[in-house]
Amino acid sequence: MISKILNISIIFLFLSVVLVPLALAGIYRYVDASGKVHFTNVPTDNKYRFYRGEGEQYRLETLINHFAQKFQLDQALIKAVIKVESDFNPRVVSTKGAQGLMQLMPDTAREIGVKNPFDPSDSIYGGSFYLRQMLDSFELNLDHALAAYNAGPNAVRKYGGIPPYEETQNYVKRVKHYIDFYRRSKDTF
Repeated sequence: MISKILNISIIFLFLSVVLVPLALAGIYRYVDASGKVHFTNVPTDNKYRFYRGEGEQYRLETLINHFAQKFQLDQALIKAVIKVESDFNPRVVSTKGAQGLMQLMPDTAREIGVKNPFDPSDSIYGGSFYLRQMLDSFELNLDHALAAYNAGPNAVRKYGGIPPYEETQNYVKRVKHYIDFYRRSKDTF
């Protein structure tokens, strides 16, 4: 009898140590018919879809807040650039070779001291630092700074503003859209 209770206790302990953290490891969300977003860490029906891990979201939010303060940037700007550049995927590599959350080109990453562009902390540091440089270089003109982030500062100087590249023009519009979204929304990402 004692061995049976001991076995049940061990199984219960195993389940509580292994399965409970797994159940709490994610954030799930759904958008109802009225457009209201609902979040939970314990989905109660199949409307909820996995959104992101709790620890990851908290860490990214903390890093964004830190580097926004350090480089005197709007948090919404950093989030918007990350959303457009990588959709919050720290492992992404573009067809042109840009890497990480903020899609830094390897040469740019080296110049600004980023050792590992796939590390969210390094990427957000480097991208925020580079955004600050672009804003300062273009007299706080957000459109020009964003165009420089995307196409390079020389292209912006050459054309005296946003270059006539469809990709860059769309990039500036998309980032500004997400800046507005993140300023208005309580949805973190």
